[in-house]
Amino acid sequence: MQQSALPSVDAIEAERFRQFIMGVTDYAIYMLSPEGVVVTWNAGAQRFKGYHPDEIIGRHFSMFYTDEDRARGRPVLALELARTTGKFEDEGWRVRKDGSRFWASVVIDPIVDPQGELLGFAKITRDITERHQAAAELERAREALFQSQKMEALGKLTGGIAHDFNNLLSVIMNGLELLRMSKEPATIARSVDTMARAAQRGASLTQQLLAFARQQPLKQEAHDVARVIRSFEVVLRRALPDEMHLHLQIAPDLPQAMIDPTQFESALLNLVVNARDAMSETGEVLVDIDAVSLANHQVDRLPAGRYVRMMVKDSGAGMTAETMTRAIEPFFTTKEVGKGTGLGLSQVYGMMQQCQGALALASRVGEGTTVSLYFPAVEHTDAADEGHVAGSAEKVLLVDDQPDVLETAISLFTHLGYEVLSADNAVQALETLRQHPGISILFSDVVMPGMSGVELGKVARREFPDLKIVLASGYVKAALRDQMPDIGNFEMIAKPYRLSDLIRVLKAL
Repeated sequence: MQQSALPSVDAIEAERFRQFIMGVTDYAIYMLSPEGVVVTWNAGAQRFKGYHPDEIIGRHFSMFYTDEDRARGRPVLALELARTTGKFEDEGWRVRKDGSRFWASVVIDPIVDPQGELLGFAKITRDITERHQAAAELERAREALFQSQKMEALGKLTGGIAHDFNNLLSVIMNGLELLRMSKEPATIARSVDTMARAAQRGASLTQQLLAFARQQPLKQEAHDVARVIRSFEVVLRRALPDEMHLHLQIAPDLPQAMIDPTQFESALLNLVVNARDAMSETGEVLVDIDAVSLANHQVDRLPAGRYVRMMVKDSGAGMTAETMTRAIEPFFTTKEVGKGTGLGLSQVYGMMQQCQGALALASRVGEGTTVSLYFPAVEHTDAADEGHVAGSAEKVLLVDDQPDVLETAISLFTHLGYEVLSADNAVQALETLRQHPGISILFSDVVMPGMSGVELGKVARREFPDLKIVLASGYVKAALRDQMPDIGNFEMIAKPYRLSDLIRVLKAL
């Protein structure tokens, strides 16, 4: 009598595993063919996508994507990235059978046989709409709080402006009345002088406001800071009474810094006057200039690099911790009424933000105050050595979807002596990288149709670990970080960039 064949242990385990996957209801877990056609469909997929297996098996998975994503080629890109990098992860809107949208977390893994041949893809999708909406609500609450705080600060600012300008207008209006009533030359001359000073004070106040708002245009050029300070030394000394002493301490061989000399002199004079007012009848003011190398975020949010540091130290009363936290607020002042507007340090802070530098305060009650300004150093370059950047014999791949921008970048890199390859999209860039293994630098725009520069950088770094990557963008990095959290993993350069900016970034690599 012939016995019937019993299923093997492996077959039993495989069937149990299949039933387990098919029974999962919190996750959509299904298989795709190499072309993206749905092969299997579990209970979770049916629950929150709405399709019965008979309705979906045999159809292309791109039907779950929005019309916008299909037009951008996102489904094809997802499979391509999964195939070439070993995994694809993403979040975005997907469409149910009834046409409604849900926010999905997606993972796609390629399935290959022992010989490395692609058999298909395993796809896992989660409906995380509630979490996404909660995060959006939290962000809206944060934005509302920020707007409330901004309006409070604006109220303080406008109140201070109104107070100062009302005083100035009172001087001018009273002076005009005196001019109408008086015929004495001496009285007329005094009134004109008084009104002229009030008008000049109003102009100065406006400049300070613009500097704080970062709207006062800076004419930044590479300057020898030591030379600028020495030419301004007489004015600084005149700002101090005879009983106070100014000491200049300037390190030799300082690199140049990108400054607007007029705004720089105004900021320095502000700091020296503040130091004078912080002291009693006698005291010492030290202006110390040197060059420092900083680690990333060692001072405020400054990137790592070389900086020219200017420190203004006084031997005055110092500041309390509470005063320190409010020192750069507009119209905050500890001086007597009529002795200051509270805009001096705000103006300096605004200037430092404009020139990509930083302001740092150090103070202790009874021990004086030190204000440190950090200006990005400019390493000396001339026409003879611009073409000899470190690694100028290297190959570089430039990626930008704008033809004019790409052409300009090609010219700049060629001028620097690089061997240049180019691509106008990320997929073409990946193909170029695979076909030319000698490329050592990838220089890409961030915002491009389809795959972004950040996504390109992530894929390129996985495939080519030694590749140096620089991303260029006209957007503020903080704003980009909200949309693309991984952007902080790459070297950044801001658009529009000049040749000197390019040289600095390439040397840093």
